[in-house]
Amino acid sequence: GALGVDAAPAASPAGSLPAISGLGPRTRAEIPAASRQVLVASGTAKDSSDTVVTLWTRTATGRWLPGAAWPAHNALHGWTATHHSGDLHSPIGVFTLSDAGGFDPDPGSKLPYHHSSGFHAGGVGFDGEPLDEAFDYVIAIDYNRVPGTSPLDGTQPLGSSRGGGIWVHVDHGGPTHGCVSISAAHMVDLLHTLAPADHPVIVMGDRGSLSA
Repeated sequence: GALGVDAAPAASPAGSLPAISGLGPRTRAEIPAASRQVLVASGTAKDSSDTVVTLWTRTATGRWLPGAAWPAHNALHGWTATHHSGDLHSPIGVFTLSDAGGFDPDPGSKLPYHHSSGFHAGGVGFDGEPLDEAFDYVIAIDYNRVPGTSPLDGTQPLGSSRGGGIWVHVDHGGPTHGCVSISAAHMVDLLHTLAPADHPVIVMGDRGSLSA
């Protein structure tokens, strides 16, 4: 009754956990202390292009609440800790998420949104699927780029050999060159949710690497 409510400690949301599932101590240590939104892209295997993406939110009590698990794709040849241009692997690591954009108008993004026809993809993917809508919405992954600029900005602080242009973008039904892709509806969900004040990051890699 009322006594039980009064005596209870600060409530944690149902389903919240003390830590983000599937991440080992080394990976968790790379997540900035200020980050309250952590997008986890967990690949099924080191050489697989199949991934599951989940947005975790840190609650007021310091626990972590997982969102839905979304099917996703990563690069054709899987994952690498030493990404280089053209290697067709997605980089493993923890990266900030600072800027968004797309071919389509801003759907209400909380991140700075750069609307440009320069986001048109065109062509076909590795499975012959059309790429026309792949860049309708993108969120730049801050790997070898300058945060605070358009995702289209080509500045690469680590040098061009380390690759770049790694984004979360609209899934086209097949592997990517290095990006992480989810459905258009889920991209809009992310754009409505990820907020600069919550210091969002992406934790990305194959399941085995992330568990370290």
